[in-house]
Order: sequence, then structure tokens, then C-alpha cells
Amino acid sequence: MQSVTYTLWGLFLYFLKLGTWGFGGPVALTGYMYRDLVEKRGWIPEADYKDGLALAQLAPGPLAAQLAIYLGYVHYRILGATLVGIAFVIPSFLMVVALGWAYVRFGGITWMQAVFYAVGASVIGIIAFSAYKLTTKTIGKDWLLWTIFLMAGAVTVITESESVLLFLGAGIIYWLVKQPPKKLWRKSKLNSFSPFPVVTAIGGLAVSSNGNDTLWSIFTFFTKAGAFVFGSGLAIVPFLYSGVVKEYGWLDAQQFLDAVAVAMITPGPVVITTGFIGYLVAGFPGASVAAIATFLPCYLLTIIPAPFFKKYGKLPGINAFVNGVTAAATGAISGAVIVLGQRSIIDIPTALLALITLVLLWKNKKVSEPVIILVSAIIGLFLYPMMH
Repeated sequence: MQSVTYTLWGLFLYFLKLGTWGFGGPVALTGYMYRDLVEKRGWIPEADYKDGLALAQLAPGPLAAQLAIYLGYVHYRILGATLVGIAFVIPSFLMVVALGWAYVRFGGITWMQAVFYAVGASVIGIIAFSAYKLTTKTIGKDWLLWTIFLMAGAVTVITESESVLLFLGAGIIYWLVKQPPKKLWRKSKLNSFSPFPVVTAIGGLAVSSNGNDTLWSIFTFFTKAGAFVFGSGLAIVPFLYSGVVKEYGWLDAQQFLDAVAVAMITPGPVVITTGFIGYLVAGFPGASVAAIATFLPCYLLTIIPAPFFKKYGKLPGINAFVNGVTAAATGAISGAVIVLGQRSIIDIPTALLALITLVLLWKNKKVSEPVIILVSAIIGLFLYPMMH
């Protein structure tokens, strides 16, 4: 067994910092984890990272949070997964609660449009660079993996969503081509084991509320959002809109857009917007219940299948399946860059901001993403009024 070269406390501090300074959404965050934990520090083996990325794509919930929880599980099991999950989520949760308080007290966040105008563009540059690095490291030169990657990216761009069936199909195709069932049957000791993901549904948590209690309604709705929405933060937004605005009428359309903007300009997972929404509906208790309800399913749906990935992930058939899923996941992440870019790059100044950010990251590996975000926010405060 590989010796552990880091402490649980060190891993906790890393994810606490990533949750505090990690801008850019799931694409950038997964890229940071690879860069820091696999490449630079060597804490996590690349194979374990790929397993975690594949599992995070196959199970419902926020991609970056699931990957973080899995990486915590790799060497420190349930305790590591739990502490990493808390460390990763709590900074952005506290930030959105503070913004929710300011939003309610001062009535709207007009300055946020100015900040997001520039920050959103710079974030596109950050996630584009992260997607490039992730692609070159995980796809390699395999033509079939590149084909899967390109198809997944195209589907994501066209549909503006991510489907678990796409990832399952990619894994099965690559498995059938590289490790046909007969070959797997002859070589593997686990002849009856099929390389399909173990995805556990927790429908019992997502029951409907028959009462009028607001906190219970918040809990049940956001548990459904966490348990049954696949993909990244991009995929959960339409589901949230249909429930928060149309079904329950908790927020109007403008308030909902403000909530999404809050999630985009704060670090950590994009779905932390649920904490902001919960605060607007029912104050701090609402924010806490919404956040817990959103992340509890992804936590359970990561640690329950994790032992199977750890134990069987190195079998040829399983490895082939995971490689196919990873290629599709990486393609979907790259496609999401284009989808998000269409919303953030709306004129020449935003295009220039995105391009400058990309060039800075490309030419200078020591440049700090938080510094880029801070400078972009300041630029936005001055530039936005002139453009609108």
C-alpha cells in the first residue's frame, strides 16, 4: 500500500484555503485539485484522482464538492471525507450568508452587476486554462478517448446540460473496445463483476412535505436538487429556477438571478447559491438547512460507492470503464466553458478581460487566481457604468 505523505490536518487546511480562494466554478476547482494535489505535492495518485472525477460525474450533485470528498476518502476514509467536505464548503457558505444579510438589509445588490461584469469574464479565462490542462493530462493520445471527449463536449454545448447517460455510455463503449467481456471473463478473478458504477439513490430523504413548514419545504426541495440533478452548477440552475421561482414563489426572477451571480463571484462550489436562496427565504436557519440539504446527498453518494472504486478500480475492465467516463467528463467540462462563456463574454471589454486572463495564466505559472479576480472586480466597478 502506498505510504501517506501528508497529514489529515494538512489536507483539511488545503481544502479550507481552496474553499476560500478557489474561484472559477467546477472546471477550475477540479483543475486546481489536480495541479496542487497530484502534480505539485504528490499527495494523491493520478489513478485515484481519475477514479474520483469519474465517480463525481456519475453520481448526482456538485462535481467539485464530490471530487473533494472523494480525495479526502482516498487515504483517510470517512473521517477524511467528512472533514474535507466541511472545509471545502464552509468558507463560501459564510460568504453567501454575509451577502444575503447585506442584500436583505440594503435592498438588492446593484454593485454586483458591475463586479460580475468583469469577474465573470476573467473566470472564463481561468476555467478555460484549467480545462486545457485537465484535458492534456487525462486524455493522452488515445484516438477513442479523443473521440469521446469531442462528442461529450459537443453535446454539452448544444444541449447546455450534462447527462449521466452520456458518461455511462462512454464508459461502456471504451470498456467494450479495450476490454471485451470475454477477455475480462478469462483474466479477471471477479468474473461476475461488471464495470458499472455503484450509484445509490437516497429517495427516502427527498420525500415531499405535506405540511406548511417553510424549513421542511426548504429541506425537501434542496435535497431533491442535490440528489437528482446530475452535472455541475450549470445543470442545477434550471432545476432551482423551476422550484424557487415558479413552484414555491420564494423569489422573483431578478432575485434568483442575483442569487446565481452571488454564487459565481464567490469562491467554492457554484451550488452554494442554495445558501443565499435559503437566507432570503428564511434567514440563517433557511440558509443552513438549504446548504445541508444540498450537500448531504452528494456526500453520501460519494462515500458509499467509494470503497468499490478503491477496491476494484484497478481491474482492467473497470479501469477501461473509468477511462471512458473520465474522457466524457473532461469533454463535458470543456463544453461547459463555451456555454458559460456565451453568458459572460458579451462585448469587447469582457472578451479582452478573458483573453488577458488566459494569457497571464499561460505565460506566468506563478500568477495568483484570487489576485486576478480582485483586480477584475475593481475594473468592473469602473468599467461597467461606462458600458451601460
